[in-house]
Amino acid sequence: MVDRSEAHALAQGNPFSFLHVGRSDIDLPPTIDPYDERIYLKARDNLKAFMTDGTLMQERDPSLYLYELTMDGRAQVGVVGCVHVEDYEQDVIKKHERTRKDKEDDRTRHVLTLNANAEPVFLTYEPQPYLARMMADGMRGNPLYDFTSDDGVRHRVWRVRDPDAYVDSFRRIAVSYVADGHHRSASAWRAGNERKAANRSHSGLEEYNWFLAVLFPSDQLHIMPYNRVVRDLGGLSVDQFLDRLRALGSLTETLRPAPDRPWVFGVYVGGRWYRLELDPATIDSIDPIKSLDAELLYSRILHPVLGIGDIRADKRIDFVGGIRGPAELQRRVDSGEMAVGFALYPVRIEQVMAVADGGGIMPPKTTWFEPKLKSGLFVHTLD
Repeated sequence: MVDRSEAHALAQGNPFSFLHVGRSDIDLPPTIDPYDERIYLKARDNLKAFMTDGTLMQERDPSLYLYELTMDGRAQVGVVGCVHVEDYEQDVIKKHERTRKDKEDDRTRHVLTLNANAEPVFLTYEPQPYLARMMADGMRGNPLYDFTSDDGVRHRVWRVRDPDAYVDSFRRIAVSYVADGHHRSASAWRAGNERKAANRSHSGLEEYNWFLAVLFPSDQLHIMPYNRVVRDLGGLSVDQFLDRLRALGSLTETLRPAPDRPWVFGVYVGGRWYRLELDPATIDSIDPIKSLDAELLYSRILHPVLGIGDIRADKRIDFVGGIRGPAELQRRVDSGEMAVGFALYPVRIEQVMAVADGGGIMPPKTTWFEPKLKSGLFVHTLD
């Protein structure tokens, strides 16, 4: 999610930007508390305005959609619809991240005040040939929408002609996985439970029992690395820090900082890039969590060498995701803001699914999916 200043710049001069709903604080004084009630009420008012002035169109009948995103010549196609809060609760929708209560509280309040899921959760499932054939057939006609966003991603949407066939097909899939949107899915579940508790006539058929999602086959997804930067070397000099790294594996200078395989890290410190290769014999390759590059970086360098504690709360570390790449790490270190940057190899979706299947929790900021879903295309109201 973009911060307030980025959101304000992106929505500047555009009254139709959905950031007026997702980041409604841009329409209020910059000094306002991020959890002030006026922010949630403003988001509700902005959404209502979009629904009444024709910016958003409400379907008369329950509908499913096919949503294709194409980035750099690579396409992924998902099914847009609603999934049940009980599937989330019963782990039919599997999770791999631990959510933060403050963010959950914020998003739950946002859902309840808007009376809507303003953005879909990004789910994935193991590829199914019969679904792939149905989706290919469903994309033969002209799309409802076809546009290229400012970031160069092409978005196309088709309404599904036979929703029941898709519902029946997904019933044959045992589980799905949260790829992106753990806080949104947790908040949707909490909002549904709050509505249920407040409704003495609850039947289980109400719209608040469902939340908005897009389901993509896992073989179409693209995960980019989520890199790290640290503000200081924990009292070590550059030479001392490099000596500590040499004790962990093979360390060489390099002109290619992006790792080409797992268990290799690009390290930028002292104005130079280094390649650190860990010894595979020291890694438990069977353990789906201990073998993750992000976990190895933390357990071998960030914690014991640099003294990083709780990676979710320690202010000395920051995360750089997606297309910004190693160049952004170098820029932040050269600026003096940070002391060292670490470039990681991207996680594979099979690793994500293995961790979720085992009931495990991945290190924070491990996956960065591209392209991102476009906010404002789909909204699900709770009544």
